Amino acid sequence: MKHLPLFFDLAGRRVVVVGRGAAAERRADLARSAGAAVYQLESVSTADLKGTAAVFVATGDLESDTEAQRAAKVASVPVNVADRPQLSDFILPAIVDRDEVVVAISTGGASPTLATLLRGRIEAMLPGRFGAVARLAQTFRAQANALLEPRQRRAFWRRLIEGPAGRLALRGDEAGARRIALTELDAARRAHKPLGIAHIVGAGPGDPDLLTLKAAQLLQQADAILHDALVPEAILGRARREAELVCVGKRKGRPSWAQADIEAELISRVRAGQTVVRLKAGDPFVFGRGAEEVDALQAAGLPVTVVPGITAALGCAASAGISLTDRRVASAVTLLSGHAAHDAAGGHTRVIYMAASEAASVRDRLLADGVDPATPVAIIENGTRPDERISTGRLADLARLAVRHVGGPSLIIVGDVAARAAVQPESLVQVS
Repeated sequence: MKHLPLFFDLAGRRVVVVGRGAAAERRADLARSAGAAVYQLESVSTADLKGTAAVFVATGDLESDTEAQRAAKVASVPVNVADRPQLSDFILPAIVDRDEVVVAISTGGASPTLATLLRGRIEAMLPGRFGAVARLAQTFRAQANALLEPRQRRAFWRRLIEGPAGRLALRGDEAGARRIALTELDAARRAHKPLGIAHIVGAGPGDPDLLTLKAAQLLQQADAILHDALVPEAILGRARREAELVCVGKRKGRPSWAQADIEAELISRVRAGQTVVRLKAGDPFVFGRGAEEVDALQAAGLPVTVVPGITAALGCAASAGISLTDRRVASAVTLLSGHAAHDAAGGHTRVIYMAASEAASVRDRLLADGVDPATPVAIIENGTRPDERISTGRLADLARLAVRHVGGPSLIIVGDVAARAAVQPESLVQVS
């Protein structure tokens, strides 16, 4: 280890910044964010540094930098000189700031770019409200130390940080997090099994790289994942290795779970103390019955959160090069399920879910509603996935187009925007 990482309390202490450029301003702002009393000067003498905790030098001029560094040495004050590690007593790392949680990354001055790249990756891993989890832990630190044995403490802290209380804190519900933490502290003291938590999570349209950061984090924390049949293996492969995978999907014409049974399974597992992810294709609140599952869990008095996903209408349309609200040809979007494809208001886009097997009746209902038979349509199967297939044509030909799309999840886009679907010769059928 080339440098020993240390964290200093600078609150109320004098810090001197030498220089006036952008680099000096960044260092002054950083010291102020730690509560330091910052004095910014163009040059310094030893007398200027009396009572100073640290000096940052960033004049941009080698002679001036060296002069300020010598003054700091004579005054026995630790000094950092921007971009001159050979003149520095300490280095300034790349920092990830989450209030009480601070991560510092250093390459020993070898590659600031590498430190910046690592910082970006850690930024993506740590939720923006992660400091709230640290505050929650601080709130219960004295009680846990007083009431629990060391072995119980370790289990309690892990549960508090990774379990329902920590998730509620991350969501911004700090009062709810404290309530859960109190019950878990009592359960740990009495050796009872604490409650778990359910997360209703959108998996997006199929491409695992379109998962939200929060969804990816929850897949790594879940004890069990109750997933739709339409969630591909590539996404399930992002789950924690030890997580139990349970397919509870509904497929037309096949035996499947009843909605009441899914809700009962969620309730049972959360009561047993599990962290459960209910993973739904697309977005859980767009034809996903997510609201029903939230209602069931809340009625049972159990904690639940919702993580939205990219719904199929948006993901598939974007993948096909279609702007659903292209202002030149469309002013509204309607999302419909295949068995309810009505509405003939002109000048907008209709996106019809789960409709390939009902294409003939969708066509007939829209024609009966007065939609022009020549209206452009597009069918997108397995949207955003490697095996995506697209067919385009006219509304009158919709049933014929749909014959090619019975193997995977598909949606139908009806409206002038469908004519703008990206042409992919290997997978695209044009019907004129």
